[in-house]
Amino acid sequence: MVAPWGILRLVGKAEIQALREGYEAASRGDLAGAFRNVTADFEMHPADRAPDPRTLRGTDSVIPFFQDLFEPFEQVDMEPQDFFERDDQIVVFLRLRFHPTGSSAVVENQIAHLWTFRDGKGVRCQIFPEREKALEAAGLPTGADPS
Repeated sequence: MVAPWGILRLVGKAEIQALREGYEAASRGDLAGAFRNVTADFEMHPADRAPDPRTLRGTDSVIPFFQDLFEPFEQVDMEPQDFFERDDQIVVFLRLRFHPTGSSAVVENQIAHLWTFRDGKGVRCQIFPEREKALEAAGLPTGADPS
């Protein structure tokens, strides 16, 4: 496939494996490892209803954002459930489990991330509280089958 800016490389198993490893790193508290496979000009677009919904540029902005977000929790588990590929993008359905510090409670949330890749590295991630909206943003039908 050719895009206006040149050859468009389709994403595949290597990018999905890199995402899996990144989510595993984040669950261990290794945020630098979580974003190891992104470009220098990486952009993170938090959900519109996030406490700070501004676009974050570079890991120097993204990592502190997640450190602040995860601070009240003893453990945060990020479990990728399904992957949907389209051209240079991957939609990831995630189950998040937050274990507040000093509590036996568990807060669970199901969201989606829409990743865009260039040359095998993440260049952009958009966070969607509603999974179907991530599929729509990637141009996939809401009933799409995972990869």
